[in-house]
Amino acid sequence: MTRIKTFLKAICTTDMLLVALVTCAASVVGSLLAGLPAFSLFGALIIALIIGMLLQIPMRAWFAGSGARHAQGIGGAAGLIANKLLRLGIILLGFKLNLDVLFATGVKTIVIAAIIVTLTITVTYVIARKLGVDEHLAILTAGGTGICGAAAVMGLSGSITMPKGEEQRGRDDEVMAVATVAIMGTVFALAQIALRPVLGLTNAQFGTMGGASLHEIAHAVAVGGSAGNTGMNAAIIMKLSRVLMLAPAALIIGAWWARRHAQPGDGPRKVPIPWFMLGFLIASVAGTYLPFVAQFTDVLVKAAYLVLGMAMAALGMNVDFKAIASRGRMAVLASFLASILLTGGAFFAAKLLF
Repeated sequence: MTRIKTFLKAICTTDMLLVALVTCAASVVGSLLAGLPAFSLFGALIIALIIGMLLQIPMRAWFAGSGARHAQGIGGAAGLIANKLLRLGIILLGFKLNLDVLFATGVKTIVIAAIIVTLTITVTYVIARKLGVDEHLAILTAGGTGICGAAAVMGLSGSITMPKGEEQRGRDDEVMAVATVAIMGTVFALAQIALRPVLGLTNAQFGTMGGASLHEIAHAVAVGGSAGNTGMNAAIIMKLSRVLMLAPAALIIGAWWARRHAQPGDGPRKVPIPWFMLGFLIASVAGTYLPFVAQFTDVLVKAAYLVLGMAMAALGMNVDFKAIASRGRMAVLASFLASILLTGGAFFAAKLLF
């Protein structure tokens, strides 16, 4: 009850209401722009993040005349929105995952997705660490590269507990990882579309390769769509199979992180359970098998992207640009190298197995 009262008190402040309105507007604008051909490859979440980052300029000018206390209130409000709404958004995103569609394709697609996600996360993490990327940024970049871009970064981040005093570094890592997978996904989506005539794949195989290798759902849809309805359907099925791996990946990585950072004398540590991921799975089941819920899935998925867009915009409002410039370059290189390997593996899997 005390935690609920504290939360309600926090969300009723002027700063919180202001940030909520600004981030909501950024999310709506992001969704509208994502519907335009020129911006469709980026996706609504990435655009909302960029808008939030750009909003730092006028808001910092406002901070200068409003006092440090007000600036701290705005920053705290943005942090709370980013933290709480990302969990709600991930839960609502579960309604997008139609389990019947996945299971109708057989076990093969899901097994391949599990192998791809496991190998990609592992390889990307190892490469990033070899390049000197710190482990928190490395695992978020690996998750975003291996699973489903920005949503995976935010989902995995929610299952990892940062030490006290390092919360800002954690938020900067989230932005860097999201930006990295957005750039890589866009680059490799354009490359795959350009290379399609010389790859020698059927439309279904080409769509499968895109769904197996690209980071954001928007990237997979764009690449699959270039091969017609057959290619798009194959891309969506393969991509959603990878999205299904988000919940177990969050649980496994959260447990791994907790054990890795256990201190001597702590005693037995509880395995952290990302409960919002349980909500994600429940939403998937409800949206697939409950007719009353299924008729509202389109509305619920739109609500998911609105909420996630608000979280991304709030995250962008708090980003430290200096930290990104100094620490993000090697993460980009790691994701680039891993994406080359991922694309090659996806090509051979599509060619030989589909």
